[in-house]
Amino acid sequence: MPELSVVALNCTLTPSPGESSTQKLLDEVLVSLATRTTIASDVVRLVDHDVKPGVEPDMGPGDEWPAIRDRIRAADVLLVATPTWLGHMSSVAQRMLERLDAELSETDDDGRPIMFGKVAVVAVVGNEDGAHKIVADMQQALNDVGFSLPAQGSVYWNGEAMSGVDYKDLDEVPEAVSSATATLTANAAHLAALLGAQQYPAAS
Repeated sequence: MPELSVVALNCTLTPSPGESSTQKLLDEVLVSLATRTTIASDVVRLVDHDVKPGVEPDMGPGDEWPAIRDRIRAADVLLVATPTWLGHMSSVAQRMLERLDAELSETDDDGRPIMFGKVAVVAVVGNEDGAHKIVADMQQALNDVGFSLPAQGSVYWNGEAMSGVDYKDLDEVPEAVSSATATLTANAAHLAALLGAQQYPAAS
């Protein structure tokens, strides 16, 4: 069975080595994916890096996005995990999407957008509403860039509003989250294998 390379972007606002609910869910997705196929995972906590604002591949001196971009372009699967703040994805996640906008103008030797053939999945945590909207926005943006989305390719956890309980505080994974994670990873591994065997048609 060929190895599946996965880049997981943690869009928490908490720098390392701080505890992160987003990291907890991200790790659970990676563990589940590893039960489906052989994987090589590469986890990036974006807040630890100087990702400059902008929509170019390289925003100049000090910009650490180009190296992260190379890791994404080398992977088969992109996992994006974000917390919910004020009902929206984190500012780190939004900046990541803005930087991926540059990929719209990049094509391979056959004229396909460079992200064609890569799978993207999404994980969201938060103790407030907003997960469905975040998933919708995130998946639409990733698909626009060229990533393929597996059926039910997202998982989220919403805690009770204003309760102060975070995902990292839970003693066990809720069954609904575990089930959604299992479906996400099964379908992501399946789709990645299909695209690995047969890429999308060349541009006409």
